[in-house]
Amino acid sequence: MSEAPHTGGAGTWVDPFPAYNFKLMIQGVAEGHFTEFSGFDVTIDTQEYREAGQAQVVHKIPTLTRYGDVTLRYGLTSTTSLWDWFLATVRGELNRRNVTVMLLDSRGTQPVVQWNLLGALPVRWKGATLRATAREVAIEEIALAYEQLDRGA
Repeated sequence: MSEAPHTGGAGTWVDPFPAYNFKLMIQGVAEGHFTEFSGFDVTIDTQEYREAGQAQVVHKIPTLTRYGDVTLRYGLTSTTSLWDWFLATVRGELNRRNVTVMLLDSRGTQPVVQWNLLGALPVRWKGATLRATAREVAIEEIALAYEQLDRGA
């Protein structure tokens, strides 16, 4: 059974997409396997304005758009591409990249929604917690700031 786009009409139940199947592309290349992608948020600041003659009405005018940093969590492997990108930023090399997050269908094979983070730059890295008594995967984190957000399909 193939999944059709979720475009149900009024009164039609449409199942939401699962949040556990996703893929991350940096400059069009799949960069590792990520266990979590979080922090997606966009805020539009506003300025209040009272119209002359109608002081009881307060208009809100949009001003700045702010994009929150996103955090990627991934299992530590021998691949160093994200670490190298982060270190280049530490050295002052501004190498902004376009990052695409693709939400996949329930089988994990076909993209159903994608978000494009334009002009992304690593701004924080957090190393894995290592414990001799733990029996879990070592997870690192990297945070990305970005300049624009676009939603594709």
